[in-house]
Amino acid sequence: MVNSPHGGVLKDLIARDEPISAQLREEASTLPDITLTDRQLCDLELITNGGFSPLEGFLNEKDYVNVVENLRLADGTLFPIPINLDLSRETIESLKIAPGSRLALRDPRDDQALAIITVEDIYTPDRGKEAVNVFGADDPAHPAVAYLRNQVREFYVGGKVQAIQAPTHFDYVALRYTPAELRAHFKKVAWRKVVAFQTRNPMHRAHRELTVRAARQRQANVLIHPVVGLTKPGDVDHYTRVRVYEAIMKKYPNGLGHLALLPLAMRMAGPREAVWHLSSNSQGKDFYGPYDAQDLVIKYHDELQIEMVPFQQMTYLPSTDEYQPVDEVPKGVQTLDISGTELRKRLRTGAPIPDWFSYEEVVKVLRESYPPRTSKASSFSSPASTTQAKTPSPVPSKPPSTNKAAAASPSSSARTVRQELSSELGFSADDRHKNVQRIAYVAAELTRAGAAVVAAPIAPHERSRQAAKQTVLQNGGPGGNFFLIHVATPLEHCEKTDRKGVYARARAGEIKGFTGTPDNADLTFDITKHTIPEIVHSIILLLETNALV
Repeated sequence: MVNSPHGGVLKDLIARDEPISAQLREEASTLPDITLTDRQLCDLELITNGGFSPLEGFLNEKDYVNVVENLRLADGTLFPIPINLDLSRETIESLKIAPGSRLALRDPRDDQALAIITVEDIYTPDRGKEAVNVFGADDPAHPAVAYLRNQVREFYVGGKVQAIQAPTHFDYVALRYTPAELRAHFKKVAWRKVVAFQTRNPMHRAHRELTVRAARQRQANVLIHPVVGLTKPGDVDHYTRVRVYEAIMKKYPNGLGHLALLPLAMRMAGPREAVWHLSSNSQGKDFYGPYDAQDLVIKYHDELQIEMVPFQQMTYLPSTDEYQPVDEVPKGVQTLDISGTELRKRLRTGAPIPDWFSYEEVVKVLRESYPPRTSKASSFSSPASTTQAKTPSPVPSKPPSTNKAAAASPSSSARTVRQELSSELGFSADDRHKNVQRIAYVAAELTRAGAAVVAAPIAPHERSRQAAKQTVLQNGGPGGNFFLIHVATPLEHCEKTDRKGVYARARAGEIKGFTGTPDNADLTFDITKHTIPEIVHSIILLLETNALV
């Protein structure tokens, strides 16, 4: 039987606020707005779908202090990681944010309003105490401490949120469950006991053996619950990892396991993180003892309502062709293992990866995503595409589920390019031409290095589009293919969704030649008529027709 939600009630704000979502969406269009960071986006998704129950918003100062000092909310509920909405002084002053303010929280990928927060308080965090208490030390070598010190803004804003909609995902949609949906699935398949395994890494034979042993020991089923939000810098990307998980799920006994993705932004907080995940997953990082996480989970066992299934590290015994926990291996018996560093080296050099360590299907996925360095330039053929659009393109930079495109697929939004590549340029014809050519140059360099590039500039002038095409074809190397995809959005729709007022300026004559459509696009879509799956399917067919996937 599935245990009760943490805190007693599943706080599914999406379901709670669905009856007034249209009203909230209309209000959001009139409010000052915050474009979330990637971490804040992950946090908001889990706040609104109940994954962070009992939270109903970002922590106020009282809850924050209690969590940092005592691993508990102000009401005493166990909650070991502070979940904060950090904002800069400039943002707070420019938007005149104060207690009682209502702000629209927007998705950084497509600018959609996801929720409205009612500000309860604004406070300055004690970063030193947060680093020491949450991460174990104020050590800049720790990735989470480095993030806290260098990227987190100087003020935290606390307050409850009202949900408008969940973030839209285009990848592996069938594997993404809300807590309520996952509970319903367990009930549907009559799973009474579940062993959950959380990871941020690819899985190999040892992981399969560990989870099957745990399930048999507890007479339970296995939930593979990998993190696909933000993980540690340098980790394998989640597109590759999910394909690995899909491959390894086929190695489980029929009906024993299930795969569900977790859109969590990890903090790399060792023992606290383990309690936060409500699982027995020890991260095994150098900043913490190898079993510190297990010890803390055991300490809070009763409150978590979850039984930890402790296992030692698994190791391979060549004499019997099996895996055993290291503490069960007789003294003197030979064991074999391959570290993560050694695995990356073998992928980089093309050296063999033995069958005893991983499955052929898993190794194939990893080699596709991480080909040997010597083969990248000569054998990797990828398209570089530029999208002419009058509104932010809805086309995802990775195909959903199948992920048939190349593993290395950088994408750049018009906003990012304007901020990072062309911040000094305006909207004159010459400046816009320069902007498109800079994008084309970067795309050509990336394509020559073996990447597939998705760029989405506003490119109304034919000379700019043709010059961009020639730049990529001439300088992109053997993989220098170029496809022009026209997002043919009606002007009325663009004006309706234009929060920056650029189209209004164009209609008033302040910007000349703002719009323009190509006559020779490789594909044309009207986002008011075509669905995202239809668009993605057509793009994949285009790539397949050109033997690029």
